Amino acid sequence: MRLSVLSLFAAALVLSGCSSVRNTLGDANPNPGPCPNALVLYDAHRLVEISGDNAVYENVGFTGEILNVASTCRYSGRNADPIHMEMAVRLAFGRGPAAQSDTKTYDMFVAVTRTDRAVVDRQVFPITVTFEPGEDRVEVIEEFNSISLPRVSPTTSGANYEIIVGFELTDEQLEFNRSGLRFRVRAGQDD
Repeated sequence: MRLSVLSLFAAALVLSGCSSVRNTLGDANPNPGPCPNALVLYDAHRLVEISGDNAVYENVGFTGEILNVASTCRYSGRNADPIHMEMAVRLAFGRGPAAQSDTKTYDMFVAVTRTDRAVVDRQVFPITVTFEPGEDRVEVIEEFNSISLPRVSPTTSGANYEIIVGFELTDEQLEFNRSGLRFRVRAGQDD
């Protein structure tokens, strides 16, 4: 898949482990500069669907949470060649009592930004999760194998960019996240 703005960012989603990200960490040739930060937007790190007017556990449908982001990069060439990044996002999904099906498609965004400035490019990726009978939690790793960041000169550093991920949320879901409310499946239960 390719982002539309300036063709800055190419991302391929693959449901798999992080082996390619892990393999590049052992590279004997260090980068001449830092990698861009890859992080989760705090307000969009989780998604909770609530049906009805009350925010009670019985009204929770599907949930999602971004648990971790790992990335690595490689500067290519000595000139103003792009910085190539790989990123893996570990996600946990849940199916609450009000969920109406066994399958849910979640939308996660990936944005390339200039550090402390504007968004350069942003794209939304659908993640479809199927819960097996009796299963209420699923963890997956989404891997982005080809993120390409432009450099206008050989001195352009990866520190000039950030890669930010999060869920696409409704206004109500965003407000729920900002309120600090949480649902814990095992809250109040003895082990």
